[in-house]
Amino acid sequence: MAKKLLVRRAAVLGAGVMGAQIAAHLTNAGVDTVLFDLPAREGDPNGIVTKAVANLAKLSPAPLADKALAERIVPANYETGLELLRGCDLIIEAIAERMDWKQDLYRKVAPYVPGHAVLASNTSGLGINALADVLPEELRARFCGVHFFNPPRYMHLAELIPARSTDPAVLEGLEAFLTTTLGKGVVVAKDTPNFIGNRIGVFSMLAAMHHTEQLGLGFDTVDALTGPAIGRPKSATYRTADVVGLDTMIHVIRTMADTLPDDPWHAYFKAPKWLTALVEKGALGQKSGAGFYTKRGKDILVLDLKAQDYRPSAGELDPEVGAMLKEKDPAKKFAALRGSGHPQAQFLWSIFRDTFHYSAFHLAEIADTARDVDFALRWGYGWSLGPFETWQAAGWKQVAEWIAEDIVAGRAMSNAPLPDWVFDGREGVHGAKGSFSPVRNADVPRSSNPVYARQRFPDPLLGEKFSQGRTVYENDGVRMWVDEGEEIAVVGFKTKMHTVNDQVLAGLREAIAIAERDFRGLVIWQPKEPFSAGADLAGALGLLQAGDLAGFEKMVADFQATSQRIKYALVPVVAAVRGLALGGGCEFQMHAARTVFALESYVGLVEAGVGLLPAGGGLKELALRASEAAGPGGDVFAQLKTAFESVAMGKVSTSAFEAKSLKLAREADVVVFNSHELLHVAKQQALALAESGYRPPLPARRIQVAGDVGIATFKMMLVNMLEGRFISPHDYEIATRIATVLCGGEVDRGAFVDEDWLLRLEREHFVALAQMPKTQERIAHMLKTGKPLRN
Repeated sequence: MAKKLLVRRAAVLGAGVMGAQIAAHLTNAGVDTVLFDLPAREGDPNGIVTKAVANLAKLSPAPLADKALAERIVPANYETGLELLRGCDLIIEAIAERMDWKQDLYRKVAPYVPGHAVLASNTSGLGINALADVLPEELRARFCGVHFFNPPRYMHLAELIPARSTDPAVLEGLEAFLTTTLGKGVVVAKDTPNFIGNRIGVFSMLAAMHHTEQLGLGFDTVDALTGPAIGRPKSATYRTADVVGLDTMIHVIRTMADTLPDDPWHAYFKAPKWLTALVEKGALGQKSGAGFYTKRGKDILVLDLKAQDYRPSAGELDPEVGAMLKEKDPAKKFAALRGSGHPQAQFLWSIFRDTFHYSAFHLAEIADTARDVDFALRWGYGWSLGPFETWQAAGWKQVAEWIAEDIVAGRAMSNAPLPDWVFDGREGVHGAKGSFSPVRNADVPRSSNPVYARQRFPDPLLGEKFSQGRTVYENDGVRMWVDEGEEIAVVGFKTKMHTVNDQVLAGLREAIAIAERDFRGLVIWQPKEPFSAGADLAGALGLLQAGDLAGFEKMVADFQATSQRIKYALVPVVAAVRGLALGGGCEFQMHAARTVFALESYVGLVEAGVGLLPAGGGLKELALRASEAAGPGGDVFAQLKTAFESVAMGKVSTSAFEAKSLKLAREADVVVFNSHELLHVAKQQALALAESGYRPPLPARRIQVAGDVGIATFKMMLVNMLEGRFISPHDYEIATRIATVLCGGEVDRGAFVDEDWLLRLEREHFVALAQMPKTQERIAHMLKTGKPLRN
């Protein structure tokens, strides 16, 4: 049995950008958190922290999953607050990257650290053993490095760096806490400068800068080459540098130069002249408004080194190189890049070659296995494949020969030889037995830490295949499957973006019938995000344009029938949501017995954006919930206001917690921080419901509604918005109809209606809106551009 790390309360030392955001994410995860900094010179001694917490609300993307969580963070300072550390189980130090400052702080806090607590440094590259040296002997076993990537809520990577003295049980407990409670992907790194992610990631940026200069390419051209075209984030190379801050980039490069004097690539660990010149001018990137890029009005300009000025950004892939990158076979792609004389192709081959060379040369020193390096780059830098995976996919032996040839010919950045293991006859570093470890000279399987048993489908490495379970039922819209010996079945959609069409509706109803007959529960889960982008608009528009009104009305009725089938199934149907759950996708989860959300769930009833209203039972559910919340004789209208705004404005939640405050999720719905654990938790929830004698709710026959008075009140709000030109006449039309359905139609205030009445209202108003030319224009515009039209 693994030793658990029990964390009731945590402390973060340092309320700078990183420290405050780590505290925010701990708070997101339900950990009672104290945030420390220096005492303020005047006024409230906790003033520095209070200001840092207030600043969290201004950051984008938002560090807090719900703004209200800010007041849960406890502010403290190092002079009057150290006693608070005695109640903490985990203490994360996140002050500035200076060894002397960190060591001074450790000496100060050590007497207050309880005998069981774990102390970790969120350093991005300082020596963990050197930091441990100043700690009292008995605390060293509970000290290690834990390096979060910025922004900590969204970046999946957390590097765990043991010191020589770290107790392995402490490490295992912390890994489980980081994985499940904070939702991280953990990579264990060795205590070397910049660890794994930044060691390879920053080198790859330095290589890109070196070859930019060698081949005379524009910064915007390099960004066109090193972004999504090669499976990397849109911010590519120079835009990333602008976001990180050019002063920070120079600091990181200088740290590499100072701490890695024997690295064979040491000559390149210096900032190019043009980078230093920008920083000296105060052009620090995004935070100062100018760096490699700047914005003038709506135009994005890029720095032109020759002209020493900014010019319109136009960097594009040469069509010839673009065609090479579209080649599906990685071996052919790399052969084409290496063989081409085009500067853009030469640039790409060069950065890949030098990153492969650097990663292989340093693997034994920085990581236990090649898996750690690939995951660090995928999770910390957003690469779709890590360097070793890319090399292996392109043909290990052939690429190794090419790199060796380039080293001999003096074309590579360093003449250091590739390690012997590269040429031992292998076809790669990842295989069925695990990933290669040069120190152990063996293939090492994935971690045996029990926390990973919760991941039915972990993030797969190149060549890894996980059993897809036994297919129980399948049509063109869905696949239903089960794991051997389990009593909970799983169903997923096969459509693009998991949109809902006739086949999905029919397939879902059939899957529920099979689950009722043969299983104890059903989970709706998609192997990849999103959960569902909603109804198939193209199919709906086709029916309307063909004049097939009966077919269109049937589609709406089928949608509602499927939602009701989910709700009234005789076994629990649990929705497992991550990513987008829009429109019909949101309505399906509203009808589930329970929803399990990944923290990063973006939920919304967005039909108003395409000129429609939700008609898959979503408005009916909102009216029903308002009636239940108000209680007998209560004020239903007051309960409807938030839901009306959410739907009429097409709001989409920025987290699972916000989905609850927008009334699109229920308080009892579960939030999971690691999306790889979503399926496990959803199955457990379904099983728990089944075990407790699950019965669906009884049909709702007495739903109290806000009626004509409610509609009139909503209309007053809308008229003001129309007169103030905040909404168009068609927006007014849609919102009035949404209000009409939510309030139960033109009936007396406080009247009682049933579900069928509300569903009929949904259908009538949906079909009426769908026939309006302005709505059809909106649908067509959305299908063509992917953006809503305000007409």
